[in-house]
Amino acid sequence: MKARDLPKFDWQALARDFQNLNARDVGTWPLAPRVTALVVLSLVILGGGWWLYWAEKLDELGQKQETELKLRDEYVTKKSQAVNLDLYVQRLNEIDRSFGALLKQLPSKAEVESLLVEINQAGMGRGLQFELFKPAGEQVKDFYAELPITVKLTGTYHDFGAFAGDIGKLSRIVTLNNIAISTNPQSKDGLLVMDAITKTFRYLDEEELAAKRKAAAQAARK
Repeated sequence: MKARDLPKFDWQALARDFQNLNARDVGTWPLAPRVTALVVLSLVILGGGWWLYWAEKLDELGQKQETELKLRDEYVTKKSQAVNLDLYVQRLNEIDRSFGALLKQLPSKAEVESLLVEINQAGMGRGLQFELFKPAGEQVKDFYAELPITVKLTGTYHDFGAFAGDIGKLSRIVTLNNIAISTNPQSKDGLLVMDAITKTFRYLDEEELAAKRKAAAQAARK
């Protein structure tokens, strides 16, 4: 079929259909104006619905989707924690046991004096001569108190090493710190002098812990 054989569209007739339309009697309008009016009305309704209702609902939907993603992430995290709960409890119990074992190595207030005697005897048992054995004031920490003791001993390298080994074998925790060894010019036997700070520790009793917590609370309120 050739292009000249196609029926020609009558634009003038279409234009006449849109002339002299009675807005009060839409039912009498020709088909083209009625279809056009219906399309325009539909577009107005859709645009108004989008502006007045759907845009807000879409924003709300986006927020709900973000909340859903966050809740999913929280669920995955909590599920992982729940799956590993037994392992966490087991590790916590192991930590409690280890902490309890370490705590038992700290002397109580009543045992500190006997521990000081043990330190002194450890040195004398190795033939060391104490030139100085001076306990200092306690330094209170979170749940324990640190007791530094300044010591000055005279002896040989071998005796110093044996003394350090004996200190490490005591039933309570004792450490040697700030060790300095020098020659003793007054010794004819070539003995050496060791200056050190021996530290032991004791745990705070319930009354001391309660007083410490009370003092911290009062300081926080100031």
